[in-house]
Formats: sequence, structure tokens, C-alpha cells
Amino acid sequence: MSAAAFVARYGALFEHSPWVVERAAAQAPFADLHAGLMAQVHAATPEEQLALICAHPELAGKAAIDRTLTEASAGEQASAGLDRLTPAEYDRFHALNAAYGARFGFPFIICVRLTDKAGILAAMQTRLDNDRETEIATAIEQIGEIVRLRLEDLR
Repeated sequence: MSAAAFVARYGALFEHSPWVVERAAAQAPFADLHAGLMAQVHAATPEEQLALICAHPELAGKAAIDRTLTEASAGEQASAGLDRLTPAEYDRFHALNAAYGARFGFPFIICVRLTDKAGILAAMQTRLDNDRETEIATAIEQIGEIVRLRLEDLR
């Protein structure tokens, strides 16, 4: 597959961050595509990794309300019921998103397809106790899970 075809096929796997796939295209093919893609993330500078994390929307946040989520994110958030929150659940998500953003300076990232509303809320609360370095590593790990599932959807 040509580099252009590779980018066209996989460019949207990483939320608003086609640079990951563009860099991987130069090294393709891979015995393990997911590992090859994630190697680019791990090789990125700390600033690039932070930009990748910040490219993700808040869960049940403004982008969900005004319907500016990517198609993939909208489907993923809907799969966890985040498009059907009660007012109390919405308030809890909003409060935790605000606390998390204030503490770490980036949005909370979790692979919502592997959990549910209660699990997400529990993780948000628990992860507020982590240090920033741990949360960056956890966010990158969760992005890897999101991408793994998106790759499976393409097959």
C-alpha cells in the first residue's frame, strides 16, 4: 500500500492527529499495525504527546452537546450511554471534567467502549489522585485502546 493510501485509510484513527499515521506510513508495512502506530506515539516528543491527548474531546462535554464530535467519538460516547445522561449525571461529568482539566491541563481519556457510565465516573474520580506523569502515560495507554478498537472496526 502506498503512503498516501495508508494515510487515507488510517488517518482518522487518532483524534484530530493525522501526524501519527503520516509518520507511520514511512515505515509501513508492519507485522503488527497497532504496535507500529503506537510506536510513533511513544517516539513523539512530550509536547506532541500532550497535543495528541488534548485533541480528544471531554466526555459528555461541549462537543457532545453541540454535536461537533468526530463520527468515531460520537459513536463511542453513545456506546457508553453518554448521549443519554440524566441532568444529575451530566452535572457529575461536568464537575469531574472541570476538576480533571484544572488538575492536569488536558481532558480525561478513557476507552469508553470498554466500560460504562458508572465505570467512567469511578475512573475519573480515582484518577484525580494520580500525578500528572501517571495521567499522561494512562491517557496514552487509553488512546492505544481506542485506536485498537477503531482498527478492528476497519477490518
